[in-house]
Amino acid sequence: ALDLLTEDTSIFESGNAESSRAEYAAHHLQSDIAFSGSVQRTLVDRSSGTNGATAWVMSIETVSGTSRERPVKNRSAETMLLNRVDGQWRIAHIHWSSAKLDGD
Repeated sequence: ALDLLTEDTSIFESGNAESSRAEYAAHHLQSDIAFSGSVQRTLVDRSSGTNGATAWVMSIETVSGTSRERPVKNRSAETMLLNRVDGQWRIAHIHWSSAKLDGD
């Protein structure tokens, strides 16, 4: 997964920011992998586009399951900005946000 990120990627999540691939790898990557492995994601909507060497993907998902022994039932929004680096698309920025769905 880290190979898909630019070295200077920025990741915004829950009001926090990490400003490099190395910082993300050292802090939140493992917990994000564990969370993703413990829940089910259902795509609600996705749009994307390009403009030269820049692309974007915007996704809305529902996320449900159990993580750290707690039930999860969220709506998640994700924005990714990609840059073409040496002929390949690499993620330069990710912004994740989520909110609990009704009933929780």
